Amino acid sequence: MKKSRIGVLTGGGDCAGLNPALKWVVKTAMDERLESERGVRYEVLGIHDGWKGLVDIDPATWDGTGNITPLNPDIVRTWDRYGGTMLGTSRYSPYDPQNECSNLVIENIQKLGLEAVIVLGGDGTLAIATRLSREGINVIGIPKTIDKDLPETDYTLGFETALNVIVEEVDRLRTTAGSHKRIFVIETMGRNAGWLALEGGEACGAYIILIPEFDFSFERVNELVMEGRRSGTRYEIVIVAEGAKPVGGTEIVKNEETDSFGRKTLGGIGEILAQEIEKGTELETRSVVLSHLQRGGAPCAYDRRMGRYFGIAAVDLIVNQRYGNMVAFKNGEITSVPLENIYGKLNLVDPRTQYDIDRYNGRRTILDSGK
Repeated sequence: MKKSRIGVLTGGGDCAGLNPALKWVVKTAMDERLESERGVRYEVLGIHDGWKGLVDIDPATWDGTGNITPLNPDIVRTWDRYGGTMLGTSRYSPYDPQNECSNLVIENIQKLGLEAVIVLGGDGTLAIATRLSREGINVIGIPKTIDKDLPETDYTLGFETALNVIVEEVDRLRTTAGSHKRIFVIETMGRNAGWLALEGGEACGAYIILIPEFDFSFERVNELVMEGRRSGTRYEIVIVAEGAKPVGGTEIVKNEETDSFGRKTLGGIGEILAQEIEKGTELETRSVVLSHLQRGGAPCAYDRRMGRYFGIAAVDLIVNQRYGNMVAFKNGEITSVPLENIYGKLNLVDPRTQYDIDRYNGRRTILDSGK
């Protein structure tokens, strides 16, 4: 029987749903009942710490104790219960102009004898996969990002669990907000895309939601807050994405240093907004940054299921030699799209149809009249 070796790695920020996908990549690839149908016996190598794991190795002497670990169904049996990634991850790019090493990555993939590499990541990690695909490496992508900003797919692993975290934390804050008649500003992740803030805010019933796709006015925020108080509200919950910015302003940067993808660390808009609200309304206002809480914890049922489906589909693509594709969820079905279709693109909130630009909140009409 033909033998083939697959590599699998997770890159970029961690999130819930990665381990379920890893588990089902391994279980599907090494399913003994499917071997006879395929005529192929697969071996799966887990690559640690994202793309970095393909740099710091000696392919001739690896023994499973360093950056490369042979995986099997027994090893991954319980992985779907856990958040994060058992393989580890990093924000490392072999195409970093300051440390270009893509040729080494390609060389090591070839020396390891990998027929294909399954890559779980967001826009940065999958952009690397796309560039490697152009250079002849067989890659398959699995969409992963709590920002849900990848195009060509209706879902990305980690998003639903992150939403649940927002709702759970806001539910806790409501008790103290109501007790003290306070306004709470909750800062969520979301560099370019406001899906987390928008859908998290809709789910928890936030009074105001601010997103990167639509610049807000401090004056309008204060008007809305006072409008709520005049109507009898005891407290307000304001959700703001880390990438949101005031009209005429810029995004707030927490750290000027950049990672391998050239990105600065955002953060601080929540505190600035809280100060402006308190100054403009004379109402007690507090800010809370959810930050990495949104990445942590066990995956919810939906992320466990989607991780399973994406993992199985990724192996199916390899079996059918449909390299250079990303698994996707579109119109209720698991499918695939070319990695080239997502390269350099983002899935953003459309304020005209998915946001109430007057009330700074989720849309209040969904169906067109007469439909």
